[in-house]
Amino acid sequence: MVLSSNGGDAYDWAKAVKEFDEAKSGVKGLVDAGVTELPRLFVHPAEHLRSNPTDPALQPELPTIDFAGLRQGRRREVVEAVRRASEEWGFFRIVNHGVPRQTMDAMLEAVRRFHEQPAEEKAPLYSDDSRRRVRFNSNSALRENDAASWRDILTCVFNDDEIDHELIPEACRVEVLEYVERMIELRETMAEVMSEALGLPKGYLSEIECMKSEAMACLYYPVCPEPQKTLGTPKHSDTTFLTLLMQDAIGGLQILHGGQWVNVPPVPGALIANIGDLMQIISNDKFISVEHRVVAQPVGPRISVACFFTPSMNAAAKPFGPIKELLSDENLAVYRKFMFRDYCQYYKIKGQDVSSALPHYKI
Repeated sequence: MVLSSNGGDAYDWAKAVKEFDEAKSGVKGLVDAGVTELPRLFVHPAEHLRSNPTDPALQPELPTIDFAGLRQGRRREVVEAVRRASEEWGFFRIVNHGVPRQTMDAMLEAVRRFHEQPAEEKAPLYSDDSRRRVRFNSNSALRENDAASWRDILTCVFNDDEIDHELIPEACRVEVLEYVERMIELRETMAEVMSEALGLPKGYLSEIECMKSEAMACLYYPVCPEPQKTLGTPKHSDTTFLTLLMQDAIGGLQILHGGQWVNVPPVPGALIANIGDLMQIISNDKFISVEHRVVAQPVGPRISVACFFTPSMNAAAKPFGPIKELLSDENLAVYRKFMFRDYCQYYKIKGQDVSSALPHYKI
């Protein structure tokens, strides 16, 4: 597979996308073909690549919350820490979360195993059709002239926590099913703690089924020949209620905090939780969803697994809006009601022109 290089005057974006998609081998296919120069399709505008030249030693530290406190009589302390981090950062690390390290390591290795199969093994799964419960792609449904990202993704969608096991590639099936089971267990804990952090009964978020489905994104970021020209994942906020992320030892995740990009270095055995746009809406801006990105790296591959929690099929058929128990004469609704599907569709249509759909739903 050969794509137009980043040099020369003639560049046909549509042709480059078609050529890349028809190969069905993703970014890994480019690396395997021996590219030494970044194809034009992957070159991002300079303003999207800028980073703050802050001394890492001076950067603020992401909050780390020890969930062992939930089992050791320190529940109030954990709830308070989650509340503070959700209000001030929108991101936090979780340690002693109950997911065995062995399960986490096996999942990362399974993701590597899937993506490093021969291209012909993965090609039948290659699709940008969001209706497919299991699909492999690199840059799904790019909008005209959007720059592509330097990463490949295997996505497995569990509606109401269920999926046909046979749809999951054999290369990672056992590990995906084990890992999502652990994610569901942790989700229930998170739902209780976050409900309490909002001042609601601990069963509130579970009862409204706002996190009863999950999409598992198994991400593979190959070594990049010119990382200063592209991104692994561009700036965005998540169209979810909650995301739980596991990353390997390489790093590259950055979050926008206090007007600067803050590095989120990996911590062995820790998970990253981040508040999604939809949680910000139903909490009426009490919890915040913040923009984040993944920078491309000259080393790798970087492997991560993001578990995106979204509503059950029943809940998705009903409108969401700010939780009425959180509203008062002094705290009026900031957002109008919306349908989950409409929210995702609006975000998708806007492409890279919008990093968050939140403003569109403000009253």
